[in-house]
Amino acid sequence: MLVHRCGAGLLLLAACSLPVTAQEAETGIAVPVTITGGALYSHRMLGDNPAAGPLAGAFHAAFSPSLRLNAHWFAYASIQLRSTPFYYYDAFDADHDIKLQAVQAFVGYTRTYKSARLLVKAGQLVTAFGSFPLHYDDADNALLDQPLSYSTYLKLPPLPRACNAQVFTQNQDAPWTGSPCGGWQADEYGLTPVTLYGLPGVEVDLSVHKLDARLQLTNSSPANPQNLLSGSQHAQWAAGGGYTIIQGFRVGGSVFQGPYLDRTAAAFLPPGKTVSDFPATGAGLDTQWARGRWSTSGEWQWFRFDSPGYRISPSMSVAYAEVKAVLTPRFYAALRVADQRNGRVADLTQQTTEAFEANVQAYEFAVGYRPDRWQLFKIGYEWLKSNDIPGTRDNVLGVQLVTSIQPLSKAWR
Repeated sequence: MLVHRCGAGLLLLAACSLPVTAQEAETGIAVPVTITGGALYSHRMLGDNPAAGPLAGAFHAAFSPSLRLNAHWFAYASIQLRSTPFYYYDAFDADHDIKLQAVQAFVGYTRTYKSARLLVKAGQLVTAFGSFPLHYDDADNALLDQPLSYSTYLKLPPLPRACNAQVFTQNQDAPWTGSPCGGWQADEYGLTPVTLYGLPGVEVDLSVHKLDARLQLTNSSPANPQNLLSGSQHAQWAAGGGYTIIQGFRVGGSVFQGPYLDRTAAAFLPPGKTVSDFPATGAGLDTQWARGRWSTSGEWQWFRFDSPGYRISPSMSVAYAEVKAVLTPRFYAALRVADQRNGRVADLTQQTTEAFEANVQAYEFAVGYRPDRWQLFKIGYEWLKSNDIPGTRDNVLGVQLVTSIQPLSKAWR
């Protein structure tokens, strides 16, 4: 995950903001703050450290300063400070740490002409691939975990060397340790197909009537994000769009492609090949629907990670659907069902007879309670099913108390 020094400066900006409320103003600053305290109970941590206990507490603070300079120019950031493990996928690592992450930090320009609206952004951006990255905030996410494609680890270390396909299917439940094929870093859990943390780049968004579209250019792949000081930066592109059929019902899709290997992999590539010859590719469809007390959303995504020395490279498909029902003005219930299917791989001499990783299904249920407009209490349980993990070892019981603080703001003209 990325930790950027610009986060410290934006936190200082948040601290210096004055608590003066304002109506819609052409020029002004606002700093919403969300603080979450949480705890989880799971034996996932024991897989990394048998001496670790199953219970962990954590916190998460999100600062979202925005500055409007005039009717067209503005700046926005989302800075997050959290301890680990906080999210469910953190629990596979038993280490406790503090992370400061700049999810977004960009300058934007917007202009409206009749029914068309143009938005240009440059800086640290969430990926344009998929629909979940803009809705995973603790106060916006009805559940506690994230869909599989945004949280699961694939054993595709970013420092590969061609080896036989059988390596993928051996010891699927453990991280890569040592160098099974040569040139791989030790203790690598692998890559997450889509990062929820920002990428340096530029993006153009356009909406006309019921149609919306976006095009993004970044310095690295959403499957292997890099900061601006990294030597493994490679130009990437991602695009997406959607159409609102009727109010409350939208369908969309997105794609991305570009190199995902670290530059140090170049020494292990076939003669005449570069990391640009081995891209990561993703394609997805998404939908959202809401009416009355019911709301649903879902995505289907497909990924392929071209790898040197393979006739059939690792690929996977992921689908999830979630539904939320408002039971009373203060209570709601939510359910997410997800399924991950991993493909077979084949090197130059052999093909595996099973998926390169075990298939996974996840079922998460949560109940939320709002004591007031500023707080949200969530309790949830997730079942993680895999052929390699018997029993309930990787299941998680979690609780969160999310507190939204009235935005600090100041306006001037």
